[in-house]
Amino acid sequence: MSAIRVTAFNWVPPFAAGLVRDLRVRWALEEAGLAYEERLISQDDKVKPQYRQEQPFGQVPVYEEDGLTMFETGAIVLHIAERSEALMPRDREGRALTQTWLFAALNTIEPHIQNLALIDLFCAKEEWARLRRPGVVQMVETRLRDLSARLDGHPYLVADRFTAADLMMVTVLRILRHTDLVQRQPSLHAYQQRCEARPSFKKALADQIAPFAKNAPPPGN
Repeated sequence: MSAIRVTAFNWVPPFAAGLVRDLRVRWALEEAGLAYEERLISQDDKVKPQYRQEQPFGQVPVYEEDGLTMFETGAIVLHIAERSEALMPRDREGRALTQTWLFAALNTIEPHIQNLALIDLFCAKEEWARLRRPGVVQMVETRLRDLSARLDGHPYLVADRFTAADLMMVTVLRILRHTDLVQRQPSLHAYQQRCEARPSFKKALADQIAPFAKNAPPPGN
């Protein structure tokens, strides 16, 4: 049995499949060559007191390893990356830049993308959302242009090699899959496709979505 265990939902609605954040941890573990087992929980489980002791916000994933329990994917991916040169360069500059761009994905890019996803996927019929959306799109486009400029002429964010920063950035960009905003930036679109073509990503994605069909509620529920 693996010493690493990762919680994941046993089912999510189709719009969320492939976007739930345990994908980030699964992908990192695949890149690092670390075996793990999944611990599937239901939507009901996430509100239970025992689970809230592990994850105070009722989200996934929770990461368990030899008595260590963690939540928040940025922290977990960095923890895994510290163990694998496949994700984290060992030179001082490469390591610092990888950490910098990983946090840029979470702090500079993702909040604006999540704002747009909230409007489009949950609040599209609200009048405030209709009025707010153009400004949110404009901010996302600005951030994507800045990111695309960084990637122009470079295959990856750090040292022209794949790192944990790319892993995190691409999982953030995937939240925009209901739009064509990434496709409008050719270098950014190529970058996302390049990273998603990695065998480790494909396996992580397949493993995440495999339980969803089996545990889907009956039609009409």
